Amino acid sequence: MTDAAILDHIAHLPHARATFKQLVRELGSRGASREEVELALDRLTHQGDLVEVRSGHFVATRFSREYAVGRLNMHRDGYGFLIAERPLEGLRGDVYIPRDSAQTAMHGDRVVVRISRIENDGRADGEIVKILRRAHQTVVGEFRVRPRNSYVVPHDERILQWIVIPEGMELPPASLTRDRVGVKPVEVHSAQDLDGMIVNVEITDFPEDGEHAVGRVIEILGHANDFGVDVEIVIRKHHIPHHFPPEVLEQAQSYSNIIRLDELTGRQDFRDMDIVTIDGETARDFDDAVWVDRLANGNYALQVHIADVSHYVTPGTPIDEEAFLRGTSVYFPDRAVPMLPLELSTEICSLKPGVDRLVLSVLLEIDHRGDVVAQQFGRGVIRSVERMTYTDVHALLDGDAALRQRYEKLVPRFELMKEMALVLNKKRVQRGAIDFDMPEPLIEFDEFGEMVGVKRSPRNIAHRLIEEFMLAANEAVASHLEQAGIPSLFRIHEKPDPKRVMEFEEIATHFGHSLGIGAIPVKKFRIVERGRDGRKKHSDVVMAADNLSLTSRNYQKLIAKIEGMPEERILSYLMLRSLKQARYSAENQGHFALAASSYTHFTSPIRRYPDLVVHRILSAFLDGKRNTLAPEQLGPIADATSETERRAADAERELVEWKKAKFMEDRVGEQFGGLIISTTRFGFFVELEDLFMEGLVPIDTLPNDRYMFHENTRKIIGQRTRRQFSIGDTVRVFLDKVDPLERKLTFALVEPERSHKKRRK
Repeated sequence: MTDAAILDHIAHLPHARATFKQLVRELGSRGASREEVELALDRLTHQGDLVEVRSGHFVATRFSREYAVGRLNMHRDGYGFLIAERPLEGLRGDVYIPRDSAQTAMHGDRVVVRISRIENDGRADGEIVKILRRAHQTVVGEFRVRPRNSYVVPHDERILQWIVIPEGMELPPASLTRDRVGVKPVEVHSAQDLDGMIVNVEITDFPEDGEHAVGRVIEILGHANDFGVDVEIVIRKHHIPHHFPPEVLEQAQSYSNIIRLDELTGRQDFRDMDIVTIDGETARDFDDAVWVDRLANGNYALQVHIADVSHYVTPGTPIDEEAFLRGTSVYFPDRAVPMLPLELSTEICSLKPGVDRLVLSVLLEIDHRGDVVAQQFGRGVIRSVERMTYTDVHALLDGDAALRQRYEKLVPRFELMKEMALVLNKKRVQRGAIDFDMPEPLIEFDEFGEMVGVKRSPRNIAHRLIEEFMLAANEAVASHLEQAGIPSLFRIHEKPDPKRVMEFEEIATHFGHSLGIGAIPVKKFRIVERGRDGRKKHSDVVMAADNLSLTSRNYQKLIAKIEGMPEERILSYLMLRSLKQARYSAENQGHFALAASSYTHFTSPIRRYPDLVVHRILSAFLDGKRNTLAPEQLGPIADATSETERRAADAERELVEWKKAKFMEDRVGEQFGGLIISTTRFGFFVELEDLFMEGLVPIDTLPNDRYMFHENTRKIIGQRTRRQFSIGDTVRVFLDKVDPLERKLTFALVEPERSHKKRRK
């Protein structure tokens, strides 16, 4: 009997509860032995699908309103919140975990929580009853020597427990930092030498009942302000695998850069075509190459060639297992942590110019409306003629004479690419695809690797070319496999949460805009709880209904309407926040933002594990195999790679914010123009005009009045002067202080009647 069948059986029992003896008796009549039931209950309890409320008594958590499973999100003040894995019917927001209960676990732990109280507004309190999975086997932080014990203070302020380092556990075996590129290892001989340095510790005893964790030092990274240590901290804080195991490197070094003749058997030869790659200036791995032409019937021929990583990385090998563990490459401003070893990512799998490379190819015929009228998929071999950059392609298309002369033979090809990309984009817009075109930060460095500024990352027609071609290829592969009935991985983007849509509509209304969905339907819940006097109390909670009449066109139309308006930046940002995160899934649920019924990731197998999986599925299908991976195998892959994707994004964002804060330390006291992008009860956030940065103006620092936040209008208003601060207002501020560890900038308003002189450090 399967675990799912046992869960289903318990779910149909009163209150989704059962005893061990009851299950042995009832499931035994259906052929399950006592031992099978016992092992299944252990598995399901370990996974969090069941909770043993007392000896031999089980509750199915997913069918119970009393228990919930999820991730603990700690606050630095000691309390926490449970971010539930499944929606909790009738409850509003995350479950609050008070300090006493939260201290039994650590930030990020997967836990089971018992709902202890539900407020009238639907907010709930709970207590941790079981820790299912520890989020931190290692913790990075500052080593501090104390008379009795040495401690490590975690760099992550949400990990509240200091880690005790017993005597004899202070130095790693080599007594040296790990060797980092361009950084001289720091030699230490005693715990005293470590005082104030950044170390990575392995936890040997986790905290219980508010006690300190215990650990041992396994790495010495250096001092916090040493060059490159910030990246090392972020890598370890987010537990990003960054050293390839010996067996992985050994396998990588066994590959030859020369393609054997037998490897070309059965492959289509594209080596005589002027195929090119188009990437950023600093890119080192080139996993996609393109070519276009006009056919005799007037249609476009598009070829998208993707590095055939699946030819080299086969399931179950050391490289494959490490790639799955990493899930994705992680890109920091000054370096990358690759998913694959360099021997693959920048050599044999990289579509470098002038050398033969193996590819999986998507060949599309597209008409003047942007519809795919014919398609073909297959294995191939190419020899890229040029390694082009976005900057050069944009300049060439913009009329740069020198570049047009240099790439004279390719100019017609690039012009046709532009024409075709615009056709594809028009087609996507017509079907309702959303394009926020939000700016990304670009950190600038000098020749010594020191940060000298931050600006908006440029985006031009060359970026649009590649984006449209990759979207077309991804969609074609997804539809092809789905129509053939082949289980695969999908890239899905679900409809927005109605609650977030309601919140956005409230703000948009103040600017005179709307998504045009009319009155938002609501649903009511009656919640029953037992008060402190033991009596039952009933309360009603009103929430946005799930059947919201909303499509991507609602967003698309509003984006077009606000284009060029002062509030465009703010509303686009808030619209983006109202959407859910895209993720991987074994079940196709469509892609809301792209308005695509079927979509996947296929075009970046060097840096994304899901793309590699889809390559294997397509490649097997080309060989006549239909069941490479079953849906029950694909589901865990989708969940794991979605998680590693979020981990990488969080790490990349954190380091950028940290570098911004460190860069601003020398600019305390300087004045800046800013735009108010959000208001809260504790102040408003401004985005600087000339620097791609934001920070808080605390409400209690606003001059000449006492200000209050009015939630219904989202305005901050002076009680006496009635002066108002609203989202979209422009203000003049000066930088008051910087907290580089928390990556926060605090500003103060410049009073109109006087200029604030730059403060001395």
